[in-house]
Amino acid sequence: MLKNLPFTLSSLHKAYASGTNPISVIDEVFARLKAVNDPGIFIHLRDQKNLQTEAAALGTFDPNMPLWGIPFVAKDNIDVAGIPTTAACPAYAYTPTADAFVIAKLRAAGAIMIGKANLDQFATGLVGVRSPYGAPLNALDPEIVPGGSSGGSGVIVSHGIVTFSLGTDTAGSGRVPAALNNIVGLKPTLGALSSSGVVPACRTLDTVSIFAMTVDDAYAVFATARGFDPLDAYSKRFKHEGLTRQPMPVRVGVPDATTIEFYGDDVQKAAFNRDIEVLATSGATIIYVDFSPLYAIAEMLYEGAWVAERYTVIEDLLANNPDAIYSVTRKIITHAESLSAADAFRGIYRLAELKRAAEPMLAELDMMCVPTIPTFYKVTDLEADPVTPNSKFGTYTNFVNLLDMCGIAVPTAPRSDRRPGSVTLLAAAGKDAAIAAIAREFEFDCNRNMGATAHQVPTPTALPDTPSNQIEVAVCGAHMEGLSLNWQLTDLGAKFVRKAQTSTDYMLYALTSLPDARPGLVRTNGPEGDEIALEVWSLPKAAFGAFIVNIPAPLGIGSIELSDGSLVKGFLCETSGIKGARDITNFGDWRLFLARKEALI
Repeated sequence: MLKNLPFTLSSLHKAYASGTNPISVIDEVFARLKAVNDPGIFIHLRDQKNLQTEAAALGTFDPNMPLWGIPFVAKDNIDVAGIPTTAACPAYAYTPTADAFVIAKLRAAGAIMIGKANLDQFATGLVGVRSPYGAPLNALDPEIVPGGSSGGSGVIVSHGIVTFSLGTDTAGSGRVPAALNNIVGLKPTLGALSSSGVVPACRTLDTVSIFAMTVDDAYAVFATARGFDPLDAYSKRFKHEGLTRQPMPVRVGVPDATTIEFYGDDVQKAAFNRDIEVLATSGATIIYVDFSPLYAIAEMLYEGAWVAERYTVIEDLLANNPDAIYSVTRKIITHAESLSAADAFRGIYRLAELKRAAEPMLAELDMMCVPTIPTFYKVTDLEADPVTPNSKFGTYTNFVNLLDMCGIAVPTAPRSDRRPGSVTLLAAAGKDAAIAAIAREFEFDCNRNMGATAHQVPTPTALPDTPSNQIEVAVCGAHMEGLSLNWQLTDLGAKFVRKAQTSTDYMLYALTSLPDARPGLVRTNGPEGDEIALEVWSLPKAAFGAFIVNIPAPLGIGSIELSDGSLVKGFLCETSGIKGARDITNFGDWRLFLARKEALI
């Protein structure tokens, strides 16, 4: 029965609900592995009997555990207790005593970790062939590179051997293997998934990524693995959002005719143009934009501070055993030895300037759609030139983490030559749900198989509408959590959503015209403005009138621009109300002002 079963979440959940034993799923995993016969996929494969014991320990099927009995694989730069972590370098290997944060969360949800997958050494590469353990074979065509650095993680999902796998993504390693193996690659917002227990490549830019057959599966794993980790200095708090239908039209930016690049691959160009028509048909507004600023940002990734980050990871190994490092990897990373601290800061300054140049273009868009890869390369191409094809694979990926964007690579219909199609949707940090919802459009009426299997991609179920009975309200003073008027929100059923900041176009005043201590937020067009701390609360629309009736002049409700360019309703002050008020913009936060004021009493 299991032999012909696609190992998607829905299929396995249905099988388990019907009485299938997870031990038989483990046995089928090994049967599929044997049939594929690719020793390059794994660096460490767990013992089948031990996995059977772990499966038996799950007991009876528990539908409340979202990943109960679900087999998965982890890239071998992610710690699993008791199994060596090598980062594809035997001389670097160590055996962790604890699971990485994300592994622990997945196992707690019932998932079964099958083994550790091969990768480009130290996650440096997009091709998947830079490993002393040999390279995994592309699941669709062994002549084509598997993609990297998460090559083994992409290949094993494409074969349908496991339901999902974990990769990591710094420059595209969670997206390029997805395109080359006809699967989904979800690259979360930086900080949404903890990096505790992950060997870093560039710690400030790294994220764990997820490979799966469908968008829904990838997002379900993301929903389980995410969470704030106080032990990871780069972990961030994000509100989790379920997948909902996105209001149309969504403004989607694509590279214009002067900046789109396929390196002579006209078949890829035709496939991308076709895929853009799919988005337009679904209701998206296509906006063609100049990608030059983004390409300039991409070039920063292997300059200055960021290549030096890679150097910090293996500095001792380079000093004591440099031959243990793959030659191409060593050449890339030791470029840091020619750079100074001043070079690193110059790179940081240059990146800030390029980001500022890109802001006007990005502010006009809800998301972007790009080819995941511009073209395909064969293993023989890499043997002839190990650098250039790798660099070209990063055309549409290298700038993403530098801009703190989230992304999802999704398969599209096959190209005219039957090679897999793929696009990547990109958006600002925190918009993971929005791009995943739009990515699902490519799974409707799409005549393609899942990965390298014979199973057709299932038509996804319709998403619920975005909740419309709530309104987000930004507060910057007495209505903030724990302060004197917060009850006016909570008594009306408001819920805290997130902390935020205004754009730099605002000034904050301590008002003197009201009987109780209140700030006044005023928008300014001058250089004296700054980012002001806010809290965003979700208030039932039915209660909105009861809330604003208590707002005294000169305060009112208007539209406030946040630091990410979005708009939210919130408290603003009439300019007439700041006469005689104290300018406290330099505090940037009403709480800080109150604390300073209290300290001086």
